[in-house]
Amino acid sequence: MSATSPTNGSDVNAGQAPAFAEAMTARLRQAITDAGGWLPFDRYMSLALYEPGLGYYANSLRKFGTMPRQGSDFVTAPELSPLFGRALARQVAQALQVSGTDTVIEFGAGSGALAEQLIETLDALGTPVARYQIVDLSGTLRERQAERLRRFAPRVQWLDRWPEEIHGVLVANELLDAMPVQLLLWTGADWLARGVEMEATGSLRFSDRATAARPPTPPEADVGFVPGTVTEVHAQAEAFVRTLADHLKRGAAFFIDYGFPESEYYHPQRTGGTLMCHHLHQADPDPLDRPGQKDITTHVNFTGIALAGQEAGMTVLGYTSQANFLINCGLVDLLQEADLVQRTMAHRLIAEHEMGELFKVIGFVPGEEFDAIGFSVGDRSYTL
Repeated sequence: MSATSPTNGSDVNAGQAPAFAEAMTARLRQAITDAGGWLPFDRYMSLALYEPGLGYYANSLRKFGTMPRQGSDFVTAPELSPLFGRALARQVAQALQVSGTDTVIEFGAGSGALAEQLIETLDALGTPVARYQIVDLSGTLRERQAERLRRFAPRVQWLDRWPEEIHGVLVANELLDAMPVQLLLWTGADWLARGVEMEATGSLRFSDRATAARPPTPPEADVGFVPGTVTEVHAQAEAFVRTLADHLKRGAAFFIDYGFPESEYYHPQRTGGTLMCHHLHQADPDPLDRPGQKDITTHVNFTGIALAGQEAGMTVLGYTSQANFLINCGLVDLLQEADLVQRTMAHRLIAEHEMGELFKVIGFVPGEEFDAIGFSVGDRSYTL
């Protein structure tokens, strides 16, 4: 690769974009050829997001921030307001105390903002963690996390794989939405698997093939879908939760993400599915455009996540909106102590038209359940 290649850790700017696009096109062409000319969408999404050096989360493009002029593509709750992590820390502290553990594990730590907020607040609450472990596939993000969290060394550790046993509390903010999904198309008679082909020019296009896969809805419900409906199936996210159940021995797990229960997710009126891309704080629905240079994401089917955890032996602690969860964890008290700017930014965390209602929180426990404070009011587990 040339000196401007993203594989050597340099930023992908406007001048480097053509070389980057050429390298990504070559990698996708190889993958599509190796697959016989047709790549299932989940495999394509995996390459576009996680291919070493080229995928969106594996290259050095900046992802997180509040302003597009900073080169960022989207903002997550911990970047929006430190009050997010301070409130979540109260739930983490309770789970650590109840389980008698002293370790927090974060999957997909992004910029390190949430880790910073949790460690600081847990220390202040008198529930310091002995180890804060991060599992992140991106070497570039690890470097940025290490710089941000340097003052907490040696408590902060980076893991390359699942620990054999987890005795502690797992947190994951906007992790499940970035896991590759299968795309399905309803023809009016059958469900087809949507995949990706490449033309001689290097352009990508969708192509559909027969499949045994289908949405997790009864076959008799198919007649309610409009022909041409496209939706997603979350096999990898559900497999992740089942793997978590195999490793989590004591403690709890909390996932924060945007999504719906199954009845809303696969509603016949949702004809276009939920797949969306983000680049420089602009959203678009085309995952085949500029692979590796923008985020590809889908909403989460929380019913599937809950069932995967239950079937693997875990208990659902609760399921509620982000607004309910943060308020239950003391966000109102934190707002009273904040200045006007902090209050304004933090309000977006709970506003119904912003993050408050779209984002949900689901909690799991491997053993005996406890009354988790985050779900004390407004638990919606009955909707799953």
